[in-house]
Amino acid sequence: MFVADAAPGAVQAQTGKLALKRVTENGQAATQPADSQPPPARPPTPARPVAAEFGASKRPATPTPPRDGVQPGRLSGRLLAVARQAALDHAGFSPGLIDGAIGPKTRLALRTFQQARGLPATGEFDEASDAALSVHERPATIEYVVTSRDLASVGPVPTDWNAKSRLSRLDYESLEALLAERGHCTRAELARLNPGRSFTSLVAGDRILLPNVGREESPASSAAAVEVDLSARTVRAIDGQGRTLALFHCSIAKYASKRPKGDAVVRKIAWDPEYTFDPKMWPEVRSVKTKLTIPPGPRNPVGLCWIGLSLPGYGIHGTPAPELIGKTGSHGCIRLANWDVLRLAKMIKVDTRVRFVD
Repeated sequence: MFVADAAPGAVQAQTGKLALKRVTENGQAATQPADSQPPPARPPTPARPVAAEFGASKRPATPTPPRDGVQPGRLSGRLLAVARQAALDHAGFSPGLIDGAIGPKTRLALRTFQQARGLPATGEFDEASDAALSVHERPATIEYVVTSRDLASVGPVPTDWNAKSRLSRLDYESLEALLAERGHCTRAELARLNPGRSFTSLVAGDRILLPNVGREESPASSAAAVEVDLSARTVRAIDGQGRTLALFHCSIAKYASKRPKGDAVVRKIAWDPEYTFDPKMWPEVRSVKTKLTIPPGPRNPVGLCWIGLSLPGYGIHGTPAPELIGKTGSHGCIRLANWDVLRLAKMIKVDTRVRFVD
């Protein structure tokens, strides 16, 4: 079994400071986490309203001209699709990456939302579903103010594992990637929402449009259990009455023999983890001769959070490549987009039940 996915570490709050903890490649913690609560450091930069104060800028900010969809109202066309996907995402039912197209992932999310709200589970948008999601009451997009912290969160992301281990953090490879992750959208949709904008020349204080996912406004509910459907490639958070609280799309191992089976429980929740690269688990990588500690960050192999399970070597974690969610290829663990694994981690705790179905 490949277990390289199970080599993260945790950031813990200790006496008011952050202490980085590392986990070995078999998924066992080198030191026991003090708790499983998210640390206060490095929270995702929230989308800000139009009136948000600007950060320091090298030149005057150029406001984005008003566009259809910035204010609530009846929507149509592609912008309506963005509004519907963003509303589902906000409600905790992931449509996959927001792309302005109503495809299979969006329909699955909608059908699950409809079931959870007692609506006809058609997987098709209608007036009742739009009303339940407040599609026409919430802005489809929101103006996001680029901050100096955003700019500082862009850095080199080498492909060589030895070079990765020498960095202090694996941040975003570009501001475009960071902004797409802030909006839970594809880079193509980011460009469509901001025609003519060059993401390589943005400075602190510049404004761009992002889908209005607005998750910071919606506190996460507590889940009694997690269900991973390997055939549907979804992760559901379930309440004590068996109702679905949230649905996320995931990636699983390419080969069935590498996929987890049966029931498990959450053993640890590691925020902003390190990753131990063991060359024995990666025989295709010939340039690494010894174990390496890969630094934390959004482009760490396990992303921004690791949820370790009682099944040895298995966990649920983030990913440096959200565009690959839904495809196979992991070494056996369950991968979610960074924003989805962070949301899931806030809904669970150590000893939460996890069941795998196929």
